[in-house]
Amino acid sequence: MACTLTTGRELPCKDSVGGIKAVYLADFGTLGALTVDAGQLTAIAGTPDLFKFDVKGNSSLEQAITSSRENGTTFYEQTLNLTLTKLDVATQQEIVTIAKARPHIFVQDYNDNYFLIGAANGADVSGGTIVTGAAMGDLSGFTLVFSAQETLPAYFVTSTVVTSNESATQIAP
Repeated sequence: MACTLTTGRELPCKDSVGGIKAVYLADFGTLGALTVDAGQLTAIAGTPDLFKFDVKGNSSLEQAITSSRENGTTFYEQTLNLTLTKLDVATQQEIVTIAKARPHIFVQDYNDNYFLIGAANGADVSGGTIVTGAAMGDLSGFTLVFSAQETLPAYFVTSTVVTSNESATQIAP
């Protein structure tokens, strides 16, 4: 079977920036059927509660492509690194729950793109820290590393999918 290429790409304008603005976690299996049009998630059948975590700096989403000619396989390793500043009891208790769960995660970047990681298989906490820091300017907070393996890269998501399901419940440390 031949895989036929369909297009090229021009050099884009220099009008985008890096970084993550917020993430939204949903319990695994609550999204229902996904409506995907040309690689973009435009609707979900479920009614999940999306719990928002605001982040600023030191958070990133990376997707590694793993392809094996020998095995005839391709998959995408989605890695989300989150930094949550300031130690507090309520956040620590929620992290204990998150670390045991397998959530679907929507990521909003500073270009106001939304992505869904763990669409089919959910995302697992694969590491992290609870740190006080050593010097005055060091992080006192939490870091989490989420990993997901999917057959497709993270979907781009229309903003209304996220905003219409956002929960009002949020920790205020």
